[in-house]
Amino acid sequence: MEVTTRLTWNDENHLRKLLGNVSLSLLYKSSVHGGSIEDMVQRCSHQGYTITMTYINENMIVAFVLGNYTNLCESSTEPNDSLWFSLQKKNDTTEIETLLLNTAPKIIDKQLVCHLSKKNIFIISPDNKIYLDKMMTKNLKLRFYGHLQFLECEVFRVEGTKYNLDCTKRILKAREHRNRLLADIRGYKPYADLVSEIRILLVGPVGSGKSSFFNSVKSVFHGHVTGQAIVGSDTISITERYRIYSVKDGKNGKSLPFMLCDTMGLDGAEGAGLCMDDIPYILKGCTPDRYQFNPRKPITPEHSTFITSPSLKDRIHCVAYVLDINSIDNLSSKMLAKFKQVHKEVLNCGVAHVALLTKVDDCSEVLQDNFLNLSRSMTSQRQVMNVHKMLGIPISSILMVGNYASDLELDPMNDILVLSALRQMLRAADDFLEDLPLEETGAIERVLQPCI
Repeated sequence: MEVTTRLTWNDENHLRKLLGNVSLSLLYKSSVHGGSIEDMVQRCSHQGYTITMTYINENMIVAFVLGNYTNLCESSTEPNDSLWFSLQKKNDTTEIETLLLNTAPKIIDKQLVCHLSKKNIFIISPDNKIYLDKMMTKNLKLRFYGHLQFLECEVFRVEGTKYNLDCTKRILKAREHRNRLLADIRGYKPYADLVSEIRILLVGPVGSGKSSFFNSVKSVFHGHVTGQAIVGSDTISITERYRIYSVKDGKNGKSLPFMLCDTMGLDGAEGAGLCMDDIPYILKGCTPDRYQFNPRKPITPEHSTFITSPSLKDRIHCVAYVLDINSIDNLSSKMLAKFKQVHKEVLNCGVAHVALLTKVDDCSEVLQDNFLNLSRSMTSQRQVMNVHKMLGIPISSILMVGNYASDLELDPMNDILVLSALRQMLRAADDFLEDLPLEETGAIERVLQPCI
């Protein structure tokens, strides 16, 4: 008879987010294999990393991850760290709380007991009872403590080519850092309140990842992968209209203090891709949202939607040159010439700028252990230097992201790269605003020189 788990697909999906790219294989189920701790240990020993799931009720699970069930005998002195977590279903959402301990359960008097500072903090008894002390329930944000009857206990083997508890510790630290970045950006205000929203222009070749970067930023703030901006291929630009995208903090949240401006892709061929004469008008804020690009004919003051007297809030405050990190070596001389032409216009307008290298294969390898800086591999370092020499952009302003193009779920490592890049763009925009002449910073709605 096939033994099935009580774990739902949704719960298992949340565990994958917590543990990384792993799969779970059911080893033990108390209602099928017997409720004694000896039965459980016998079936789960020598299986590598395991998760023990205790189902308190239909909406609450308490669980822990161990490195080896073999070390649970009372006489074992081998250190055995453990990760504890709770899954609680509330209003169609699942909340996960975690706790890392440098101790693990041991078998004592036919019970599974976890000690900390000579106190029992956790017990599983053969009679389907669980005990959690106040420290555990407080950290796991549970609404009970003491003894409680549970419905079922299951143990799973964690299967993954590189999985160990250090992987999960790194993921947890990544989630904490991601949350700090989210809080920083949510609390961000443009320099001196000169504008209410920063405008960031995304410029790059067809298929470099401009629209995907917007989708990635929106995905991080919405908590799931989204695809509002249609993404093109390596040869055909899907973006034919100028789009000024705002990003909300969640589906029904307030708009965040920045906008991402998406353009038609650059093309090395003459008469194809973004028209170079459109660039100065975009930078100065003369181009309206949803303007239809024409590769052979730029917008002019005679156009019906042309913004003749843009204010500071309409202007571009930071430009991001978007490049596929895997294609930098293959840029044609004509494409390089167009990039340098765009860069010349950006410098003439005094606009802040960064380079954004997309399609990084392994985000976790790019990040240093503290997540504060990029750990550049030999390949990425060479590409960074190429961009530095090509456009003269400071190395500290050359950023890397993975983007969410084919992914189904968010990855905290990639979230960090996306949010770090966005924060750097906002800081660059602040530098631009701070450096503006006084006559251009009189008020948020102050009208600048007409775009003629």
